[in-house]
Amino acid sequence: MADVKSAKKDWEETTVQPLISKRPERREFLTASGDQIDRLFVPEGEYPAYEDSLGFPGEYPYTRGVQPTMYRGRLWTMRQYAGFGSAEETNQRYRYLLSKGQSGLSVAFDLPTQMGYDSDHSLAEGEVGKTGVAIDHVGDMQTLFNEIPLDKVSTSMTINSPATILLAFYVAAAEQQGVDKGALRGTIQNDILKEYMARGTYIYPPEPSMHLVVDSFRFLSIEMPSWNAISISGYHIREAGCTAEQEIAFTLADGVAYVEAALSAGLAVDDFAPRLSFFFNAHNHLVEEVAKFRAARRLWARIMKERFGAKNPKSLMLRFHTQTAGSMLTAQQPMNNVVRVTLQALAAVLGGTQSLHTNSYDEALSLPTEQAVKMALRTQQIIAEETDCAASIDPLGGSWMVEQTTDRLEEAAQVYLKEIDDMGGMVSAIEDGYPQREIQDASYRWQMAVEAGREKIVGVNEYVDENEPPIETLRVDDSVRTVQMEKLAAWKSNRDQVKVDSHLDAIREAAEQRGHMFELFIAAAKDKVTEGEMTGVLREVFGTYRERVF
Repeated sequence: MADVKSAKKDWEETTVQPLISKRPERREFLTASGDQIDRLFVPEGEYPAYEDSLGFPGEYPYTRGVQPTMYRGRLWTMRQYAGFGSAEETNQRYRYLLSKGQSGLSVAFDLPTQMGYDSDHSLAEGEVGKTGVAIDHVGDMQTLFNEIPLDKVSTSMTINSPATILLAFYVAAAEQQGVDKGALRGTIQNDILKEYMARGTYIYPPEPSMHLVVDSFRFLSIEMPSWNAISISGYHIREAGCTAEQEIAFTLADGVAYVEAALSAGLAVDDFAPRLSFFFNAHNHLVEEVAKFRAARRLWARIMKERFGAKNPKSLMLRFHTQTAGSMLTAQQPMNNVVRVTLQALAAVLGGTQSLHTNSYDEALSLPTEQAVKMALRTQQIIAEETDCAASIDPLGGSWMVEQTTDRLEEAAQVYLKEIDDMGGMVSAIEDGYPQREIQDASYRWQMAVEAGREKIVGVNEYVDENEPPIETLRVDDSVRTVQMEKLAAWKSNRDQVKVDSHLDAIREAAEQRGHMFELFIAAAKDKVTEGEMTGVLREVFGTYRERVF
């Protein structure tokens, strides 16, 4: 046993005070009666094994947070996910959100862009601009960020199979603004493994897809040190219906697979691991969700230290973005979603997220309207400014329910991780259909519970109102594709086709040899090669993945 009060005093003096002297805390944190709120609450006297299981914020095993002062020093990034229609329309939405206090951008791409098709492809018909913004080439990316200084904001991009190509467009667009790539801050999702098990926007088979991911690790660790090379995503796994412990296990198993692939390619763990990031779901069970985030942090720290021998403390830190649960939004009584999103956001904050997207109340019906988007952002701002949730680190830490749930989830996730290891790792497990079956079974059990009334959903199977009035919705007209195709034709008519063909030949050769490709994508983007043209070459070389039915 250890004297926690003495250890806390030492942590304050050696870790916190030097940090505060460099960057003061945001403000004085007081209770409603004017008393000072403690930075970190610990029990009186002794607390068994606190060093191994809890520690202090900013110290291994990071159960209580990855930063020594957490939100007292800096709030989480309020990063609302947005994108629809054309680059011009989405640019207006971004500037609106920034004007309302949003602190980071998050790009939603339409389905053709996610699948590597230009807007004029036959398979893009009916989908251009519907689930996100249409981006065919670097010119669209320049328009998307018009009058938004890319050296002043951080940008997250939800893109996976063609992630390196879209990031190449972003780098080229930044250079047009006079911003060097080394100054760019943000994240590409770039998590292909969860696409095979949960989301479905894959293009190529696992082996070449993993090559593209690892190649981005290489390039970004050298050329763009402030950019996160991947956002290892449990969000979509949870949206597909898995449980909290499955979300932890399958997400971290994906992380293990990426680390192993990078090591096999000759990269040193501490060269790339500090730029790995994660993406989790915030579901309805508030206490379990808080415990989930704490358990995932602790488990990842132990994996990186004990399994991979990482030495850099930043390699051990599980830094994560959170999005509230889209699957929990209801089309019935949609204003109830404001309450759901608030509780889910609260779980993310109490769990120590680094950035947060709050869903809009109308997303079960349509793209979010401007009013709904503002309400979603205001939800975060109210939690940040009008409550004491950001005043102390890990506010629920020490609760018997929270600590025991944290332990339970960590232990349950470890059982799954061992099973996946015994199968030869996550790629082998996905090819065998193991995580897919587990997710499907969990989703089926939950749906059966809803239909039987054991799981209550207000407005759906409890407190139903048959006479609820309709709400305003936002739809993207199919004319957006016509306009996008016209712009794309003009773009292609005003370029050097010899250069285009030369770039595509270079990409083809590098793909055949599994060589370095990121630099080639940037060079091609600058000479007006489109996304569809680049992915078309990669399809020829890599082939396309066909989902197995399990």
